[in-house]
Amino acid sequence: MQGLDWLILGIYFAVLIAIGIWASTKRKKGGALFLAEHSLRWHHIGFSMWGTNVGPSMLIASASAGFTTGIVSGNYAWYAFVFIALLAFVFAPRYLGAKVHTLPEFMGLRFGQSTRNILAWYTIVTIVISWLALTLFAGGILIRQVFDIPMWMSALVLLFISAFFSMLGGLKAVAYTNVYQMILLIAVSLVLVIVGLDRVGGISALVDKVPSDYWVMFKPNSDEAFPWLPIILGYPVMGVWFWCTDQSMVQPVLAAKDLREGQLGTNFTGWLKILDVALYILPGVICFALFGDTLKNPDEAYLTMVENLFPVGMVGLVFAVLTACLVSTIGSALNALSTVFTMDIYVKKFNPNASQRRINYVGRIVTVIGAAVAILLTVAIDSIKDLNLFNVFQSVLSFIAPPMAAVFVLGIFWRRTTTRAANFALTIGTAFCLIVGVLYLWPPEWLSLPWPHFMLLSFELFVILAVSMVILSLTDKDPKQYSIPAPIREGWSKLAVTLWLILAIVMISLYVYFN
Repeated sequence: MQGLDWLILGIYFAVLIAIGIWASTKRKKGGALFLAEHSLRWHHIGFSMWGTNVGPSMLIASASAGFTTGIVSGNYAWYAFVFIALLAFVFAPRYLGAKVHTLPEFMGLRFGQSTRNILAWYTIVTIVISWLALTLFAGGILIRQVFDIPMWMSALVLLFISAFFSMLGGLKAVAYTNVYQMILLIAVSLVLVIVGLDRVGGISALVDKVPSDYWVMFKPNSDEAFPWLPIILGYPVMGVWFWCTDQSMVQPVLAAKDLREGQLGTNFTGWLKILDVALYILPGVICFALFGDTLKNPDEAYLTMVENLFPVGMVGLVFAVLTACLVSTIGSALNALSTVFTMDIYVKKFNPNASQRRINYVGRIVTVIGAAVAILLTVAIDSIKDLNLFNVFQSVLSFIAPPMAAVFVLGIFWRRTTTRAANFALTIGTAFCLIVGVLYLWPPEWLSLPWPHFMLLSFELFVILAVSMVILSLTDKDPKQYSIPAPIREGWSKLAVTLWLILAIVMISLYVYFN
């Protein structure tokens, strides 16, 4: 980092804060913080969902995967369009029709207050650990390297910026700043790819310099890292959980101006996910072509490209982009955390008649408390040596997904599903999945099992929970009946349907071409 780099980084922060303050002035005085007064347009929704999904670890890990295996890891980006479409046409109409603030609130309408309580705490714990603590841990390492400050201070800086937007302008400020940050991300990443291709000698030269299987999306089942069958079967479990039922991801859709904007916004997210391969994975492939003989650690592929291809000034932009990824993810997570606790726990259980001003006040307090807990967890994770907890946790996500996916899928598509079955999956089912995950990741010496790929194992856990829920529902002699919230009828758009059909054709064509 030279003087020009620091100047550019400073300009980035100044513009970011200015946009956040401007966005907060757009919020009506006394209006709610959580759903942006249902004012988000399609571009706010698309950039916010994509921005929440992007993190510095994703940039680095994607480039590393591109360096070692080619574009096959892009399945986790391209396959997502199926489940984003499921959100647009199956889940979103019901969420918006029910006029809910949170997904636990929606499940409360479907299964009753007990399910809402379980899901609320489940969501809070998930947000604090996965979205906040581990994102801060990954980002704190980056900030610590640049500024040479302790981990707790690195986390505090990131949280201060993110919490500033969440507390000042709520989701509206987070969404507006996400647009600016994601445009910057696309621009800088695109420049890196173009410069890299120029250094290699063009696309044809790149194809010649890397193995031919680097351009294949489906690898044989004998492949240890990316066999095609576990991806086809296992990703839908994570896809439904992540794109359709996770509060941090879905909240921008809940804040849509109407269903049309929500469906157009999710469609925009689907188009943006195509860029994941070009902007995140392709730099790793280019790095293999340029530095494959000298680079020993694939995790250094992204920063190796930056160090060797970018001049002074552009390095500052890269760190601005990495910071943008962090602020986007953390800001969305803080807003989701505040929303769930305030609406599902404080208002529902303690103060049903709370004024909007009081609700906003509690939401801001929860944001501060959540930030403080996240810092403590981040420091605790950093104190553990010789264990890459972040990468381990990414595998654990495949064991967290099955209970949520089973409850939402059966709850929406099968009217006979009972509260008893849903609560069983969310409690006993979650404990069972986590135990299996621990045995899979840290197998004891006395346990020798021929474990399947973790994605296939995630699918098998989902099937076990779904079958268990069906049996419990059918054997429940006196089930309390709740109706499935009806989908909203107004706002369906021919344009949204047309754009989704075009996206489906493009995605199928890409899969055919790269297979």
